[in-house]
Amino acid sequence: MDKRPIGVLDSGVGGLSVWRELVKTLPYENTVYFADTENCPYGPKSQQEIIKIVDKVVKFLISYDVKLIIVACNTATAAAIDYLRLHYDIPFIGMEPAVKPAALNTKTKSIAVLATEGTFNGKLYLETSKKYASDVDLHIKVGDKLVEIVENDKINYPETEAHLKELMIPLVQKNIDHLVLGCTHYPFLTDALKKVLPSNITIIDPAPAVIKQTTNVLIEKDLMNNSMDNPEYKFYSSGNPEILESFVYNITGFHYKATTI
Repeated sequence: MDKRPIGVLDSGVGGLSVWRELVKTLPYENTVYFADTENCPYGPKSQQEIIKIVDKVVKFLISYDVKLIIVACNTATAAAIDYLRLHYDIPFIGMEPAVKPAALNTKTKSIAVLATEGTFNGKLYLETSKKYASDVDLHIKVGDKLVEIVENDKINYPETEAHLKELMIPLVQKNIDHLVLGCTHYPFLTDALKKVLPSNITIIDPAPAVIKQTTNVLIEKDLMNNSMDNPEYKFYSSGNPEILESFVYNITGFHYKATTI
């Protein structure tokens, strides 16, 4: 039994879409979540900038004796996961756009990925797409402004729905039947996306697959916490913690205080 916490990091609140799957699937695990709000969004930054930023966050999480770190950010995974695995001896779980299930299940042979520019430029996305989507039409769309919309809690604004419709129209015209969410912020827009997409389009959230991999690594390395004790959840932010606290409350129904670092 290993009661040390699992670290989760993101450029902001987006990683909570992964964290909620984590606490649902592994309810006895303690967690430390870091929202790097001050540096959000990561998407426009260079790889070296992201590595420097993420390395600092990882050092912070390690100071809390975490046993595993989930890089709950597609852009950070694309830019920094190889560096992190090379320089630290704890397990890292990264994000990967769920192209495989979309490619396997499409009936129209046309699928789309909605992600940041940094994710599309990453080696992991390019390798995954080549491996699993070579026989389907794969369309990509940069989710312009979507991270900022989530970070500013403007999900249900009319202008957000209008913006999503503008982004989705070209993809719908390509006869897609699966939309892969390639940024952890985007699952919080699922309901808004359903309003502007035809009902036959399946929206894929990668979080369940990421937590399945997390569970496998915990079991393989004998790191599971099987204690029946109530878990401890800690939240930190490099900026204003209010949005983080609000999202956590919406997920859990409980008020958790987030500390600004």
